[in-house]
Amino acid sequence: MSQEIFALLMIAALLWPLLLVLREPLMAALAGRDEARFPLDPLWATAPLPALALALLGGDGELSMSAWLLGGVWGLDEPRRVLLAFTALLWLLAGWYARGYLAGDGERATAGNGAAATRLARFAVLWPLTLSGNLLLLVAEDIASFYLGFAVMTFAAYGLVIHSGTRDSLTGGRAYLIMAVLGEGLILGGLLWGAGSLGVLTLGELREGLTTLEQGAWIGVLLWLGFGVKAGVAGLHLWLPLAHPVAPTPASAVLSGAMVKAGVVGWMATLPLGEPAAAEGIVWLGRAMLAVGLAGAIGAALVGVCQRHPKAVLAYSSVSQLGMLAALVGAGLTAPTLWPALAPAVVLFAAHHGLTKGALFLGVGIAEHPPRLPVWTLALLLAAPALSLAGVLGAGLATKWAFKAALYDGGYSGLVTWLSLAAVGTTALMARTLWCQWQGERQARGEGLMPLAAPMPLAWLLLMASALALPLWLPVLGMAPAWPPAAELIGLVWPALLGLSLSLLVGWLVHRGVLRAAWRRPPPGDLWWPLAHGLDRLWRAAVPGLERLAARKAGWVAWWVGLERSATAALEALGEGEAWLRRHAAVLMVVVAVGLALVLLFSAA
Repeated sequence: MSQEIFALLMIAALLWPLLLVLREPLMAALAGRDEARFPLDPLWATAPLPALALALLGGDGELSMSAWLLGGVWGLDEPRRVLLAFTALLWLLAGWYARGYLAGDGERATAGNGAAATRLARFAVLWPLTLSGNLLLLVAEDIASFYLGFAVMTFAAYGLVIHSGTRDSLTGGRAYLIMAVLGEGLILGGLLWGAGSLGVLTLGELREGLTTLEQGAWIGVLLWLGFGVKAGVAGLHLWLPLAHPVAPTPASAVLSGAMVKAGVVGWMATLPLGEPAAAEGIVWLGRAMLAVGLAGAIGAALVGVCQRHPKAVLAYSSVSQLGMLAALVGAGLTAPTLWPALAPAVVLFAAHHGLTKGALFLGVGIAEHPPRLPVWTLALLLAAPALSLAGVLGAGLATKWAFKAALYDGGYSGLVTWLSLAAVGTTALMARTLWCQWQGERQARGEGLMPLAAPMPLAWLLLMASALALPLWLPVLGMAPAWPPAAELIGLVWPALLGLSLSLLVGWLVHRGVLRAAWRRPPPGDLWWPLAHGLDRLWRAAVPGLERLAARKAGWVAWWVGLERSATAALEALGEGEAWLRRHAAVLMVVVAVGLALVLLFSAA
């Protein structure tokens, strides 16, 4: 493909969502204030299409724009094409799904409901704006463009989280925004510190130069934690279980499937992975990433199986899966020679998780609004992506084998064991999700069924098929995952069998009442609530002291005001005396002259 066509596709991919952002206010102005319209039309849903075309047809290439910021450099290589392809596909199908999911708001808006019309208009603008940021950070090679895309995606998504305007959504949005600001501050600090110290403008130069900086490890810590907020690193994951359940289902799908992967993309773009001259501090950073990632992978599973809402369970599943990804990135940072073999497995893991998790989130809405399918068929379809994420079906087997083979070849069999234990937790989370979905489907079955060709079921089925068949269409992008040999199937499947057995056992014990007495269910957000409660208590404890300080300040200000008033009164008195002297100046001069004459007279006598 020629450079001109590549540049055209690149510009179209980044510009088309922004044109759709501007289209909604223009269409609203042309339609008039009194005429309500449904803004999520088929044209609106095409926002990711140019990006998908770029991923499938663009090939490798680079576009430089000297007039853009500090000099824009946007490009594609094999990992970026895969990431761009699954991201654009997920956004495309989730956007089509949103047209059916929010059709009720459209009917209320058409009937004259101003609140519903406002929510729809906001969603129609923020959806493509968030998408534009996500796409820009994937193709950006210069630091300025990368951070711009990351920030636009982060803050535009806040409006998607609080779409419903309920109390729970505002709480989830508050947690999301607080953690987002923290993460953005850490990322900006790391990027400015590294770029300023090295005098570079591109991510590749920053990545290579961190190994030569004396403070490179500390810059790496800032970048790890900053991107870790988005990637749900244990301890920084608090926003995920609070934001996902309250966001609209299509927004939850892209949040968990695509946007959280921006954290992993940030690690791969900025950390010195595969650099042979990695300093000791960088190696320790990799070990910390590995340990914290495994802790998050296992701990999130333990908390997630206790949740009642299927989207909360899926949120903790994302924390667990991203913990596994963080552990793999940490292993690559610890052993630079391992990363060339591990990098394709990490990209495949990210793509498989993104599409599969998107299908699982969309399945929550399908369970709430089931299509015209037999119950057993719907149950099998809902279970298919869960089995794939557990690593026993379709692309899940190829994904699990990809990173296990790389770790075995690199001598990291111990890490394989820990990841297998995390996979046991993944299966338990999927079993819990399916149980919660089944309960919701039974309640919704009598409320009327949707046609199978409606936007919601159609988008869900297409996304699920794309996720399961991922190894079959990835060769179009230049990546050909290998299927595991038959001798390795038992080693790949036993974590799922163990997780399912434990889930059935625990479910039976809970049903019999054995565990109920001693089991206190942790709320979604786990650490958020004790932290919020602790900060609230600290604030309440500090209020009396602050009030006393304010009283002292008020007394001090009053003293100064009194002193100022006294000084003002004295100055006013002096001013009045001056005025009196001016009025009687002639008499005073006569008196002074007479006095002087008398003094001279008596002195002469």
